[in-house]
Amino acid sequence: MKFYWFTFLLILIISACGPSAEEQATLTATSTTATAAAWTETSTPSATSTATKTLTATPVFTATTTPSPTISATATFTFPVATVNKQAHCRYGPSVAYLHAADLFPGDTGTVRERYIYGNWLYIKFDKLNYFCWVAPSVVDVVGDPSTLNRRTELNLGTIGSNMYGPPRGVTATRDGAFVIISWEQVEMTRDDDRGYLLELFVCQNGNYLWWTDSYPDQFTTSYQVKDESGCSQPSSGKLYTVEKHGFSEPAIIPWPTP
Repeated sequence: MKFYWFTFLLILIISACGPSAEEQATLTATSTTATAAAWTETSTPSATSTATKTLTATPVFTATTTPSPTISATATFTFPVATVNKQAHCRYGPSVAYLHAADLFPGDTGTVRERYIYGNWLYIKFDKLNYFCWVAPSVVDVVGDPSTLNRRTELNLGTIGSNMYGPPRGVTATRDGAFVIISWEQVEMTRDDDRGYLLELFVCQNGNYLWWTDSYPDQFTTSYQVKDESGCSQPSSGKLYTVEKHGFSEPAIIPWPTP
């Protein structure tokens, strides 16, 4: 009987010291979960990242040489140089019919600027003068080529000085065969001012169309005769000026008779 009680007490002690059924269930579940977690961690493959180096091409810049523009030298035009070779007159127009502008002497120099379109006279700026004037090519020696110069077409005589008397009046022109007679009324000028008259004409002679100039030295001669024929492609014509020492009048247009 004592052995029975002793066994019974031993079982109670052992039961009291061990986990209860509820705790046992909890421990079992926890153990199972931990095992499962261990399985999960073990069975899940670890992702291994392999670093791959991608080589990126770096552009290499090659220096480009840009050619510098070449500056071409522009030739500077040099006017022909004229030297007077004899005593002569420089005039306001390209013939001896025009007013005297200055006296020229051997050794005077200047630059030739233009030629006249209807003749070979030269338009020169002399070093000793502050204006331009015309000379015959025979009175100057020229270094350079005048043929490269521009041809002047207009003289603009009205811009030279002044004229208080005005153009001739009563201008007429009559034909006598191959000749034209031009007449006009006298322009009364003082003796000091009087330089007569200037005629600028285009006439036809022997089939040639000519630029023709002439002048009278005083106011008292009031008619002029010139040869003018048929046979040219352009019509003949003319202008008449009063001339006094200060300059030229406006032109009077000559009513030219047909051949």
